[in-house]
Amino acid sequence: MKLAHLILAHSQPEQLERLIMRLTHPDADIYVHLDKKTDMAGFEHLAQLPNVFFIQNRVKVYWGSYNIVQATLNGFEEILRAGRPYQFVNLLSGQDYPLTSAENIHSYLNANPDKAFMNYLRFDPDWTEALPRIHEYHFNNLQIKGRYTLQKLVNKILPKRKLPNNLTPVGRSQWFTIPLHLVEYILTYWNQNPKLQRFIKLTWAPDEFIFQTILYNSVHKAQLVNDDLRYIDWSAGGVSPKTLTIDDAQALLASGKLFARKFDQTKDSAVLDLLDKQAIAQ
Repeated sequence: MKLAHLILAHSQPEQLERLIMRLTHPDADIYVHLDKKTDMAGFEHLAQLPNVFFIQNRVKVYWGSYNIVQATLNGFEEILRAGRPYQFVNLLSGQDYPLTSAENIHSYLNANPDKAFMNYLRFDPDWTEALPRIHEYHFNNLQIKGRYTLQKLVNKILPKRKLPNNLTPVGRSQWFTIPLHLVEYILTYWNQNPKLQRFIKLTWAPDEFIFQTILYNSVHKAQLVNDDLRYIDWSAGGVSPKTLTIDDAQALLASGKLFARKFDQTKDSAVLDLLDKQAIAQ
């Protein structure tokens, strides 16, 4: 079972290298999209590692912007152009880390062919705080002065927006593991629906729902498993998950998940050391 990991990264080459080494497997290729705002210096040596490829069509990524979707799509396209017989594509951030060995990850996915592991909630009634993302215009992807003032004015004047194609919006976490043929479906649907493209480019944090929404409203809906296989702790509140430390070790090891996020080895490397030891012992 061949697996393509797509990592969206923007900093910390040492931690990225550590993640890559933990994902390394004879049947795994690793594709890295490095934020175009980030200098390649410091990361170039990673391209010399076996089965590691840097996405050539890089984009500048801003938090909550459409460009995160574009970076993901660019990665999907380059994975497909590689023409390799991957069974799954696994989307990760540079701050993710596996909770088990690469061998166990491959064994689990091999035992669950054609399942799409994505976290999703219906906007209405389960994730109502996300409704403004599709009902209002968002100009955060436009790097122009006064964009938020303009955004407020536009939303005051214009009527509520509606997601094209009568799509039922679902989403939550942007990170997922899906079969290659569903990546192909997403790209085909996206390319054939320019109206949807225009809509999403004026949406806040569309990376957290567009891919789930496309598949949820397709003939592939039955393949969706409402589990992204990730341990993420939102208990701290706010718009970002908790940065995990050695204090979270027990919860991580008891979670039964394949991956977790997020980590920062400059703040706590002990938790990553522990996870490495656990993987070696498996």
